Amino acid sequence: MKFIQLAKSLGEGVSPVYLIEGEESYFRDHAVSAIRAACRLSQPLLNDTRFEGETLKGEKLVSFRDGLYSMPFFDEKRLVRVYEFYPSEREWEQLKGYAEAPCPSTVLLFVNSGKKGADLKKKKGVTFVDCSRADNDTLSRWLFNLMKRNGLSPDGDAVELMVKFCARDAARMKQETEKLRLLLGEGGKVTGAVVEANVAKDAEYKIFELTQAASKGNYTLFSEILFDLSSKGYDENAVLSSLVSHFKTLLEVSRLRGSDDEVGKSLGMHPYSVKVSREIARRLGAGRTEELYRALYLLSAQMRGGLYVKTGALYAAIAKIFFSEAK
Repeated sequence: MKFIQLAKSLGEGVSPVYLIEGEESYFRDHAVSAIRAACRLSQPLLNDTRFEGETLKGEKLVSFRDGLYSMPFFDEKRLVRVYEFYPSEREWEQLKGYAEAPCPSTVLLFVNSGKKGADLKKKKGVTFVDCSRADNDTLSRWLFNLMKRNGLSPDGDAVELMVKFCARDAARMKQETEKLRLLLGEGGKVTGAVVEANVAKDAEYKIFELTQAASKGNYTLFSEILFDLSSKGYDENAVLSSLVSHFKTLLEVSRLRGSDDEVGKSLGMHPYSVKVSREIARRLGAGRTEELYRALYLLSAQMRGGLYVKTGALYAAIAKIFFSEAK
């Protein structure tokens, strides 16, 4: 199940074995807290135990498994948390029997940031909670509900904008929501203007704005964003790489046939992003789009080969985008 579905699942009961896995640390931590709360531990010092996965090898893994059958002290449940546990298929055989017939009073959590070793989410008896980075639509729904729970009144555009400004980082969105709650008070209306004025833009979103300004030929806006990024130490090589990637995407979407959904799936893009990119590429023209991509890619290669310093390569790219005529 996705992280945002966990609360509903816990309302129906707590599973005996969970795999909480994904790169989004906020979701992982919140999932652990939610399950812990659902266990209603009155004696957490006695009934909440943490292990590090790297220590569970050989005989220690066997002892750990046997310990899972221990009864809780003065509570109905006992919580056992294991962090970064990546067993081989052979090692999982030591736990397979427990996962399929667990102790009813023990709740076992495997909390992993990555995917290595045996694929635990496919193992019998394991309830998988997906804490990977969610797509924009999922995060927007989650953020909308988070704001409502914090006593705010958000509109859809504001929520989508905040997801972009925070580069889809759930922990940052939670912090920014708490800040808006303090600024606006109970029932405060969160609009796009409020987000613009009070939520800092992540560097990733600024790069998005920069590439959009480049493809639209808006030199004034491009210069303002570039100056802001440079003042914060953003590397010229990273800016040039982002421009190359942007014009490559424009070229790809302009050449691929099929619906926005079909092209999005093939390129790993949201259908709306495909639609916008196609409109930009159409406005530039197929010839100009390809010309800019090839020119910027060449400058990037020449920089890596030592023919340009990174500042010179970026300035040459800017000249090509804004001050050269299409051939």
